[in-house]
Amino acid sequence: MSAPAPPAPVVLVIAGSDSSGGAGLLRDLRTLRDQAVEAVCAVTAVTAQSHSRVWGVHPVPPELIRAQILSGLRSRRVKAVKIGMLGTAAAVEAVARTLARVPDIPVVLDPVLRSSSGGELLDEAGRHAMRERLFPLTALLTPNLPEAAVLCGADPHAGEDVATRLSWAARLLARGPKAVLIKGGHASDAEAADLLAGADGARHWLSSPRLAGSMRGTGCALASGVAAGLARGEPLEEACWNARRYVLDLLADAV
Repeated sequence: MSAPAPPAPVVLVIAGSDSSGGAGLLRDLRTLRDQAVEAVCAVTAVTAQSHSRVWGVHPVPPELIRAQILSGLRSRRVKAVKIGMLGTAAAVEAVARTLARVPDIPVVLDPVLRSSSGGELLDEAGRHAMRERLFPLTALLTPNLPEAAVLCGADPHAGEDVATRLSWAARLLARGPKAVLIKGGHASDAEAADLLAGADGARHWLSSPRLAGSMRGTGCALASGVAAGLARGEPLEEACWNARRYVLDLLADAV
């Protein structure tokens, strides 16, 4: 008789719902399923949105967010955490307060500031709380170029050149995350280049030819893919490469 297969690793997803299914919690869960990783979740906000507009956002009370996280941690042996939309400073505080109790579980933070259609999903108070409270708990921060600019207080239209991206990475790392992945999808280079920078001084460029396709939810998918890799025990750079390949396959199918 063959030995039973080991249980699938589990990721705790903390994110908002997206009624269109293109991004948010549904994209996260779809990504984890594709990676053969199981999930427990905490919903931070219920949104009504399409591919072109955010119609409404209903934040979940902070104490209920906290209760969901604790329930997930008590229900399964969580190996990694993925954080997406938080929506309010109070939600950021609730998440940070709760995750501080489990410092050995790696956290992948996708700093969702705006929707793809342009709707604001985290105000200045929330961004301040994120920098102060969540960054120090984060194993990997995954901003795109506009998000990195906002978090650094820089010109949101900058970031095309290597020196600027390296400078932003250093400024973000100074806030406490162990590593930062600045995604280059919003740039205009022929190569789509992501900068993986570690607090230990390591710098890696993850590059591939830029694809013509576009879709919502790629940031969610990338962060969830990295969390899946970390839950499987992959080193960070390997987890980033594997998540990146997954997203490239999604984009290739969207062309």
